[in-house]
Amino acid sequence: MSADHGNSTAQVIDFRRAHAPIATWVPGSGRPAFDPDGIAEILSEIREPVHVVASRHDNGVGVGIGGSAGVNDDHGFRLLGTLPPLYPEWLGDRSFCEAHGVRFPYIAGEMANGIATTQMVIAMARAEMLGFFGAGGLAPQRVEAAVDELVRELGDAPNWGVNLIHSPNELAIEERVAELLISRGVPIVSASAYMGLTPAVVRCAVAGLRLVDGVVVPRRRVFAKVSRPEVAAQFMSPAPDEILRVLLDRGQITAEEAALAARVPVASDITVESDSGGHTDNRPLVSLLPAIIGLRDSIVAQHGFTIRVGAAGGLGTPASVAGAFALGAAYVVTGSVNQACVEAGISAEAREMLAAADIADVIMAPAADMFEQGVKLQVLRRGTMFAARAGQLYEAYRSYPSLEALPEAVRTRLERDVLRAPISEIWAGTEAFWRERDPAELQRALADPKHRMALVFRWYLGKASRWAIEGDDTRRVDYQIWCGPAMGAFNRWTEGTFLAAPSERTVVQVALNLLEGAAVLTRAHQLRTYGVPVQSFTFAPRKLI
Repeated sequence: MSADHGNSTAQVIDFRRAHAPIATWVPGSGRPAFDPDGIAEILSEIREPVHVVASRHDNGVGVGIGGSAGVNDDHGFRLLGTLPPLYPEWLGDRSFCEAHGVRFPYIAGEMANGIATTQMVIAMARAEMLGFFGAGGLAPQRVEAAVDELVRELGDAPNWGVNLIHSPNELAIEERVAELLISRGVPIVSASAYMGLTPAVVRCAVAGLRLVDGVVVPRRRVFAKVSRPEVAAQFMSPAPDEILRVLLDRGQITAEEAALAARVPVASDITVESDSGGHTDNRPLVSLLPAIIGLRDSIVAQHGFTIRVGAAGGLGTPASVAGAFALGAAYVVTGSVNQACVEAGISAEAREMLAAADIADVIMAPAADMFEQGVKLQVLRRGTMFAARAGQLYEAYRSYPSLEALPEAVRTRLERDVLRAPISEIWAGTEAFWRERDPAELQRALADPKHRMALVFRWYLGKASRWAIEGDDTRRVDYQIWCGPAMGAFNRWTEGTFLAAPSERTVVQVALNLLEGAAVLTRAHQLRTYGVPVQSFTFAPRKLI
C-alpha cells in the first residue's frame, strides 16, 4: 500500500489484518462483505470507491469495492451509497496546500536549538510537505548559516520556513533573527512562544506587503503557534497601530506597508498547540481547537480575512491525526515524534531514550528561556534526572535574593548534585558567554544579584539541552529532552514494525505512515455513519505484518 497514487516508493505500514482474501464486490460479479474481518479488509483499500449495500437476506449492511454504482438484483443487494476514493492529501483544507505549494497538509514543527535541522526541512520540502527550522535558542550566526544552506538547497521553493521564537529576556536577538529572515527572503516565518505581539514579529508580517490587482500580497507568510484564544485573536487581527508606528519611526516599514497592514491579519495560518513537548499549556486539543476555530470564524466574519487553523500537540498516531482533521484542522504539525527521527539534531543516545518512552514518561520542568517568569516546559522523565534537578534550582531562585545568600548546605548540594562545579566557576563561564552573546544582559546581571543568580542557574538548563544534543555520556542523567505524550503513543503504535527502530525513522516516512493511517481511519468513520458495522479493532493502531 502506498501513501500516494502512482509515484511514491516509500514504505508504508500495511494496516490490513492477516487473513485469507475475501471476494471483492463488483456489480454482477463476486459478493460484498458483511463480516467484521471482510469489512476491515475493504476499509484499507482507500484508493478504491466503496459501495455501501443492504442485504435483502437479513445480513445487514455491508461494503464492496470497485466497479460502478449499478447493482445486480440477482445477488440480493440494495445500494445505499457510494464513497469515492480517498487519498491522504485530501484530509485537510485544500487551500492550505495551494497557498504553500505542498501536496500534503502536514508540517514537521520547529524543535528549538536546531533539533529540527536543515536536513529535516529539506527532506520535507522535497516530499511536498512543510518543515520549519528550529532557530529558537540559537545564536544569530548559527541561524544565518542554516538559512544560507536552506536557500542554496531549496532556492525559490515556497514550502519551507524558519522559526522566530519570542525571547522576552533577549529582545535584541529576536530583532536580529527577524532582520535575518526578512533580508534572506525566507518564505515562511513560524512564530512561537508569543504571549503578545512584538515589533519583530509584526515586521515579519508587514514588511514587503504589496498590492497586486487589488489584493494585498505578503512578501512572506507568517504562521503563529498559540495555545490561548486571547493570543490567537492578536495574530488573527490586523497589526496594531502602536506597533506599526514604532516600525515606521525606525524606518523598518514604509507608510504604504503600514496602510496595507490594516487589510490583512498578522498571521494567515494559526497552529493550535495542545499538550506537546517543550513549551506547552497542557491544554486538550478537543477543547482548544474548536474554541479557536470558533474565534477564527467570528474574526473572518468581521474582516473577511482568509485564516486557516491547524493542530499541533499530541499527534503521534494515525488516530490522533485523523481526530485533528475531524475536529476541523486545516493541517497538522508534529514535533516529539520527529525528534526521534534520524534527521533530528539530537544524539543517538537521546533518540534511543525517546524510542523507549511510554505515554506517561513525561514531566514538566523549568524553562531556560523564561526561567525568571516561572514558565515550564514538558520533557522526558524516563532515564533522566533533569526535571528534578532543574526544579531544585528554581526553588533556590525563588527562596533567596542572591547567590551569596544561599545557605551553605543549599550551595553545597547544588554544586555537588546539580551543577557539578563551584558556582564561581559556573559564573565565570556564564560571564564570558553573555559578553559575547548580549553584553546588555551581562550588565544587567552585574547590577542585579537576583538576575545574576538566574543566569547561573540557567547555565544548567541550557547545557542540559546541549548535552542531549551532543550525546555527552558524562551528563546523560542530566539530559533535557523535550517530549510530549505523543512520543509514547507513537512507540506503542509502531511496536513490532520497521518503525520501531530509531534507525528506520525518517521524518518523511513517519509523515507518510501517519497520513496513510489517518486516511484509513477516516474511511472507517465515514462508513460507520452509513450504518456499516465497523468493529472497534478497526480504530486501534495497526502493526506492520
